[in-house]
Amino acid sequence: MLTVAAALQGRYGETRETVPDLRRAAIITSRATVLESRFLQATELWLEDFERHARAIAPDLGDVLTDYIGEARFGASILDAELGQLPQGSRVLEVGAGMLLLSCALQSAGYQVSAVEPVGTGFSHITRLREIVWDYAIDRGCRPELLSIKAEQIVADAEFDFAFSMNVMEHVDDVPLVLRRVLGALRPGATYRFVCPNYRFPYEPHFDMPTLFSKSLTGRVLRSRILGSRTVIDPAGTWQSLNWISVASVRRTCRHLGFEPEFDRTVCFRYVRRAIGDPGFQRRHSGFLSVLCASLDAIGVTRLLTLLPAGAQPAMSCRLTRPRLSPI
Repeated sequence: MLTVAAALQGRYGETRETVPDLRRAAIITSRATVLESRFLQATELWLEDFERHARAIAPDLGDVLTDYIGEARFGASILDAELGQLPQGSRVLEVGAGMLLLSCALQSAGYQVSAVEPVGTGFSHITRLREIVWDYAIDRGCRPELLSIKAEQIVADAEFDFAFSMNVMEHVDDVPLVLRRVLGALRPGATYRFVCPNYRFPYEPHFDMPTLFSKSLTGRVLRSRILGSRTVIDPAGTWQSLNWISVASVRRTCRHLGFEPEFDRTVCFRYVRRAIGDPGFQRRHSGFLSVLCASLDAIGVTRLLTLLPAGAQPAMSCRLTRPRLSPI
């Protein structure tokens, strides 16, 4: 297996990849998991309280609410390594806040949060959910600053201690511009952490289907499957919004800007663990995927996924740190 990993390493040319402690990689994918940090404890408490509230006043939300709560829990588990180290009062920027769940949970935990959230193509279905979250946050005194702009329109100069986005970068119109704007908003030495698909890997997670070399070819060949999706609320708009970002394209952009990205190779392992323990994730993806992941995990094979270079994994978890001396 090490030989295979070494061969892939050469093919994909990875640099600055990290494999953190696998015990941390398995942090919360369901409520039953033991929470490890103040940040995770505060986030889980807020999510549980909000979920009870939302189901009481809007029981028709059903699976949609379950899905977004699950996304927020998974995001919190990934961000714990960075956010758990920041002191209360630190300024945090969420790029593409969606339902605002994580931004509000962070605000309730004592961070000063600014949430960038435009409602663009493919995302009109979250308007009602976001309004419920927003009203709840106001009532609880944990409302973040809401910036109703696109990520490309961020204008800030060294104001934030940390920035993050979860499953957003694959939808932005101009990846290089967003990276420049977000890094410019960070204080020197601060980090932007984002997680999104890696379209170098032949799989599209929103539609749970294989891809065929390019977006245009995939769209032509699998058009009926895309437009007929029952798990994506706005399939045409969501498909249109995808930019086919990849590990390789992120690396090229960062090098053009003058620094190296760092990729966390545990991201695939994390998603496999989620496929085993998150009912909402299982419902949106094929039953075969969940069974396969559970079978591989039972014999200990899933931990070997951390040996794969970032470019060979279906998702990327990237850290970008603003240089302390060089301007962006």
